[in-house]
Amino acid sequence: MKGRVLIIAGSDSGGGAGIQADIKAVTALGGFAMTAITALTAQNTLGVHGVAGVPIDFIRQQIAVVLDDLGADALKTGMLHDVPVIEAVCEEIAARAKGIPLVADPVMVAKGGHPLLAPDAVETLKARLLPLATVITPNLPEAEVLTGRPIRDVPAMREAAAALRGLGVPAVLLKGGHLEGNEVTDLLVTADGAEEFVAPRIDTRHTHGTGCTLASAIAAGLAQGMSLRDAVQRARAYVRAAIAAAPGYGAGHGPLDHGVTVDPTRIPG
Repeated sequence: MKGRVLIIAGSDSGGGAGIQADIKAVTALGGFAMTAITALTAQNTLGVHGVAGVPIDFIRQQIAVVLDDLGADALKTGMLHDVPVIEAVCEEIAARAKGIPLVADPVMVAKGGHPLLAPDAVETLKARLLPLATVITPNLPEAEVLTGRPIRDVPAMREAAAALRGLGVPAVLLKGGHLEGNEVTDLLVTADGAEEFVAPRIDTRHTHGTGCTLASAIAAGLAQGMSLRDAVQRARAYVRAAIAAAPGYGAGHGPLDHGVTVDPTRIPG
């Protein structure tokens, strides 16, 4: 079940999101996680208290040495916080990882509201990163920024996902957790059509890192040779189990239990 996943993202010192969540998710699902860290954050369940960027040349070097030696079966990008970082990462991916599936999570705002993407970097993200991606995994606020339109219901999600595909992305998994209601609808849109994944909402404040975890879980599936739909199905089941088993740490948005017992070979029906 091994599959090599190179994760290019920021670090979360609280362990619930970012690189830490990515490594845990890929490992839990039987993959092998490698990293190129783009930024360090001083972070806990209450929010982001500080951010320190990693030098651009060192971000490039991390990507280069991993791909040149270990190789990768899938890539996942998370926090790419400004224009120089986005451009450097995209250049390295284009030069060294052509044809390798890329799951791009367009991280813009932390759970507590702290911005993780410079406002002037949105257009660069759209122009440079999105066309390289196999699938992007925005939540609704991120999709609203990328499309410039409000998303208040599932029909609007369908319109937004179509607009995102119009930016050159083969597939979009639009996460509907920000909508009101007792059910959560995620929407997967590809060239073959749209499919809704609907599940009961889990009533909890412990959802820190769900986006990072889901994207990395999908990347693990793609690295292991799964179809995109199967990778999404397994990833959603894993994240839901991890939310349900959350340990309750912290006074704010607590982390998931990334070590929840799952069968990485089972694709939920």
